[in-house]
Amino acid sequence: QVQLVESGGGLVQPGGSLRLSCVASGFTFSRYRMSWYRQAPGKERELVATITGTGGTGIGGTTSYADSVKDRFTISRDSALSTVSLQMNNLKPEDTAVYYCNARHMIIATTDFWGQGTRVTVSS
Repeated sequence: QVQLVESGGGLVQPGGSLRLSCVASGFTFSRYRMSWYRQAPGKERELVATITGTGGTGIGGTTSYADSVKDRFTISRDSALSTVSLQMNNLKPEDTAVYYCNARHMIIATTDFWGQGTRVTVSS
């Protein structure tokens, strides 16, 4: 059974930090590119950050970021724990959204899994 279980969302002041986590199970974690998306009310879901699969080596992974979060957010993956994380620093009110974890097979791109989402609210 495929599962992506997310945690770490909450309320934070502007300039603060949060760390989101997504624990994966039910598929071969190393074969999948992992991403974080976010969606605010009335807006389309947008890609925030991605990290490529390790290919079974347990190391590496190429990252990319949306321009709006570059230099503030960092995506990482832990092969031993089958977990992808998003460290979010210097948060802004514009970062307020529901954040979703996504897994996409590196070769079979139509194989695509989603988490349930975790809410992030940035407000003073």
